[in-house]
Amino acid sequence: MKYRRLGKTNLKTSIIGVGTWQFGGEWGMNFSQDEVERILGRAKELGINLIDTAECYGDHLSETLIGGFLRNDHREDWIIATKFGHQFHDRFNRTDAFQPEDVIKQLDDSLRALGTDYVDLLQFHSGSNSSFDHDKLWTTLDKLVQMGKVHHLGISIGANDNLHQTSAATQVGASVIQVVYNRLERQPEASVFPSCLEQDLGVLARVPLASGYLSGKYKPGATFGQDDVRHRHDPEQTAEKLRQVEQIRQNEVPEGTDMARWALAWCLKHDAVTAVIPGCKNAAQVEANAAAIKLIGDNHPQAWKETAEEN
Repeated sequence: MKYRRLGKTNLKTSIIGVGTWQFGGEWGMNFSQDEVERILGRAKELGINLIDTAECYGDHLSETLIGGFLRNDHREDWIIATKFGHQFHDRFNRTDAFQPEDVIKQLDDSLRALGTDYVDLLQFHSGSNSSFDHDKLWTTLDKLVQMGKVHHLGISIGANDNLHQTSAATQVGASVIQVVYNRLERQPEASVFPSCLEQDLGVLARVPLASGYLSGKYKPGATFGQDDVRHRHDPEQTAEKLRQVEQIRQNEVPEGTDMARWALAWCLKHDAVTAVIPGCKNAAQVEANAAAIKLIGDNHPQAWKETAEEN
């Protein structure tokens, strides 16, 4: 595994993380505790130390499954990133909850579910600019940091070009930006990434395989069943993405290279990107994701430099 400095947090994070939206049940499948433990156990064996979750991946369901694993593991070995701002009601049904009192309750519920007394990273979760521009919210978050319940703050921006929130990150005390970034969705390169580099922010790239379109499994004309989350996507946009993927496969992916591995490495080669957080359904997919490191060099600006003391 390779590691990078997560912006100003100075956390040593694996460049491949584990995204856990799927544990909440919205991928069309439910996960048992044993399945989650196999996934996270294999991730640890491969050197992965970053888990990204959220309060609304199920009603703290993803966090609860992760917590079940952590209770039999070493909590200090992991960077746990979760989020706040939404109340889960049912599959794909959430309402905003960004008031300070909401955040305090959500965090306490998250800590209880995770079975820990702190999270390494707490992220503002895809909220509007009006919710973001709320001084009392950030004052509350700062107090949670001072209490030790939260070690670092981040912003998971909902729109890939949200420079308003990104540019204010340092001002509100956030050290990390999470954003959708992949070969099909490159909007962050225009303004968000330059701002992140200027502020020395860590960047977590979510949906790095474009919801699986860049996995290499699907050809133009492919369709998805009702239990597949991609069934909810606009059919014309799906057709266009599949067309683009085929062009990328033919013109950009080296012959003999696994496309999913290539797509993850493609994200990680950008100077602003610290880590990718792909989802996974089983331990084999964790292994496949981790294999992307074979396509990555060691000259990234955030590459972890071992000190003499650490050596």
